Amino acid sequence: MTTGHISIYRATSADIDMLMRWRMTVLAEVFSGNPGNDSEALAEANQDYYLRALADGSHVAVFARIGDITAGCGGVCFQREMPSPDNPSGIDAYLMNIYVDPKYRRNGVARAIVTQLVETALDKGAGKIYLETSECGRKLYAGMGFGKLEEMMILK
Repeated sequence: MTTGHISIYRATSADIDMLMRWRMTVLAEVFSGNPGNDSEALAEANQDYYLRALADGSHVAVFARIGDITAGCGGVCFQREMPSPDNPSGIDAYLMNIYVDPKYRRNGVARAIVTQLVETALDKGAGKIYLETSECGRKLYAGMGFGKLEEMMILK
């Protein structure tokens, strides 16, 4: 997919090194530079996840490029739940790891990534598409039709 000067391409297992560089950058930023006590084990677990999930289709990762520069990334994880009236297919799509290099923010890169991931989710029949966001992404996602999930809770 190409949106103006931004092109989006789907990652494969051949892109594992680039996927890992972006993933570890995202984790460092989201967790304020503290990926945990064993960042090597975390990196290994993420690499194992990518190799398995890209192969079986339970995860789709994309990169955004501006010319020859990779400016951002994102992914969508698929899972099945029991079908319900609000999700007859039972397919959930969780958008994650959406990140744009700070030098390329506010140029439509994140919007292009999210648009591609949503299209991918819809093509796979997802009845629910959701994500977590930081405050800086909230306005973008709201403008794309995402709303708050008031009913959700998490065990801590």
